[in-house]
Amino acid sequence: MHLQLTPELLLRAYAMGVFPMGDESGAIAWYSPDPRCIFDLERFHVPRRLLRTIRQGGFEMAVNGAWSEVLRSCAERDTTWINEEICHAYTRLHEMGYAHTVEAYKDGKLAGGLYGVAIGGAFFGESMFHKVTDASKVCLVYLVERLKQRGFRLLDSQYMTSHLSTFGAVTISRQEYLLRLEQALRLDCRFD
Repeated sequence: MHLQLTPELLLRAYAMGVFPMGDESGAIAWYSPDPRCIFDLERFHVPRRLLRTIRQGGFEMAVNGAWSEVLRSCAERDTTWINEEICHAYTRLHEMGYAHTVEAYKDGKLAGGLYGVAIGGAFFGESMFHKVTDASKVCLVYLVERLKQRGFRLLDSQYMTSHLSTFGAVTISRQEYLLRLEQALRLDCRFD
């Protein structure tokens, strides 16, 4: 049975610790990993080399300025879970004020970005891309600072990767994740 991927379904799923991924055939599968990868926002680590790059100021940062371009760029891979149904559903979430982008520009051109979903005090990171070295990493640092400034408590990254581990991402049990999620959802935070 195929459920219509509506914004309401997505919001309910995120609130229960579940997220969708599509495939090239158009099928949607639902996931709730155990363990779950998250960032402790207060322990987020910026590698020294990246800190130098940020201090040099080579990127101009923006939020929610290029939704379609960020989403399409995240999907431009040999294999992607961001199919047309995912694009349509998350674009509707963006229009409703729940899905957001962070963009890095270099010389006026989009160099990298990320997108995710914000509900209460939780931000669910979905995907990132770069066209210029370090652009997506700079977006992640910018995202974390923005979340901290606005009182968010949870940054969900779903699955651990070696890339995320360099920033201090950790894995926690599904049970611990659901407890943290419940607490974060009670908060009234605004991403933009």
